[in-house]
Amino acid sequence: MGGFFGVASKEDCVFDLFFGTDYHSHLGTRRAGMAVYSKEKGYDRAIHNIENSPFRTKFDKDINTMQGNLGIGCISDYEPQPLIVRSHHGNYAIATVGKINNMDALVKMLFQKGHSHFLEMSGGDINATELVASLINQREHLVEGIRYAQEMIEGSMTMLLMTEKGIYAARDKMGRTPVAIGKKEGACCAAFESFAYLNLGYTPVRELGPGEIAIITPEGAHTLAAPGKDMKICTFLWVYYGYPSSSYEGISVEQMRYNCGALLADRDDVKPDIVAGVPDSGTPHAIGYANRSGIPFSRPFIKYTPTWPRSFMPTIQTQRNLIAKMKLIPVHDLIQDKSLLLIDDSIVRGTQLGETTEFLYQSGAKEVHIRPACPPLMFGCKYLNFSRSSSEMDLITRRTLKEIEREGKYTNLEAYCDPDTAEYKDMIDRICKKLNFTTLRYHRLDDMIEAVGIDRSKLCTYCWDGKE
Repeated sequence: MGGFFGVASKEDCVFDLFFGTDYHSHLGTRRAGMAVYSKEKGYDRAIHNIENSPFRTKFDKDINTMQGNLGIGCISDYEPQPLIVRSHHGNYAIATVGKINNMDALVKMLFQKGHSHFLEMSGGDINATELVASLINQREHLVEGIRYAQEMIEGSMTMLLMTEKGIYAARDKMGRTPVAIGKKEGACCAAFESFAYLNLGYTPVRELGPGEIAIITPEGAHTLAAPGKDMKICTFLWVYYGYPSSSYEGISVEQMRYNCGALLADRDDVKPDIVAGVPDSGTPHAIGYANRSGIPFSRPFIKYTPTWPRSFMPTIQTQRNLIAKMKLIPVHDLIQDKSLLLIDDSIVRGTQLGETTEFLYQSGAKEVHIRPACPPLMFGCKYLNFSRSSSEMDLITRRTLKEIEREGKYTNLEAYCDPDTAEYKDMIDRICKKLNFTTLRYHRLDDMIEAVGIDRSKLCTYCWDGKE
C-alpha cells in the first residue's frame, strides 16, 4: 500500500507537508519522501529509508532546509519516491499509490517506441513511479498523459504530479483508493487519508471521483477531467488499512468497524467471559461486538509501543511473526481461566493469530474463540498490494484447499466462498483445528457490506469472492 499528501500554498508549505505526510505513516513501512517547489530555489527533494525509524526522525533536518509553496510527500511500502522528472512537459515531481500488473508488457512497449532506459532499484525491479512517468510522457499534454497512463495500467494507479503551476491529483480510474481535498485560507491540499489535514487547519471540501483529475492551487481544486460513473473502492480500507479517524465516500472507518462487530455478534451463539480485539485494528470491531452482545470488552494483552511508535515490520516473514509476538504483552489477571472471544481484522497466513492463540493458552486462557472481521481471504489482491505475498498459496485458505485436493476431492472455489455450503464449513473447520482455536467463525460478506453501508456494486470484494 502507500499514502500521499500534497499541498499548494501562498506561503511556505513545508510544515504542512511534513506533518500531512507523517500522518500517513501507517500505510507504508519502507520508503518515504518529500518534494517541494519554489520560484526562488526550484525543485528540492528528500527520500529516506524508514524501515527502522519513524518518518519524523528521518525528515526533521530536511524541513529546516527545504523551502517551497508547492509540495508532495509519499509513504511507500516499496519504491523510493517522489521522483523528479525532466521531460518535454518541463520538470515535475511525481508520487504514486497503486499496483501495475502488466509492468513487463508496458516496459516492452516503451522500449519499442524508443524509450532509452529505466533505472533499476536495489532488488533489480523497475520503479513503478518511473514507469508511470514514462507513460505520461508519451502524450503531448499532461492531462492526456495521465489519462493515458491510467488506461494502459492493469491494476490501479492514483498519483500526485507537481509542476510549477500546481499539483495534479488523479484518482485511479475505478476509485479503488481515495483522494480527499482540504482547504484553508491561502492553501489547498490533497490526501489519501481525510483526517491528515484536520489538525493543520484545513476543512474537508470533497473527494475526487473515480478517474477524476484535478489541479490543486492555493485557490482550490479545479477539475480537469471529469470522474467516471463506476467505482470499486477497496472494502479492506474500512476493515483494516484505514486510520480510525478517516472516512471514505462519507463513511467513517471507526463507525464501520463498530457496525462490523455488531453484525458479527448478531450471528453468534457463544457466551465467552470477555470480548477482546487484536490491537490495533481489531479493537473497534471488538467494541462493536461487545456493545451489541452485552459481553464485557477487555484488553487481555496490550500492544507495546514505546520503542515501536510506528507499525515497524521487517520484510522477512519469520521476523515479522516474531515482532508481532513481541509486541503483545499479556495481562494475566484478565486471561487466567477465562473464555475469550478474540476479533482480528483478518486471517492471512494464520501464523501470527495461531501464535497469539497459543500465547493466550499458555497465559491461562480456558477457551479462545476467533472471529475475523472479514470473510476468508481467497484471492491475492490484484489492485493495491495490500499483501506482497509471492503466491496465493501463502493464504491459509488456499493451503487448506490444497490439502483437500490431496485427499482426492475437487475444490470448486465458488463453493468455498459461499458461507452456506458444506464445502465452506469443511474449510473453516480444518482451519480452526489447524490453528487450535476453540471455535472459528468468519464474518459473512453480505454482513460486512451492510456494515459499510455502500452499494455492493461500488465496492471491490475481489480478495473474498474473486469478482472484479
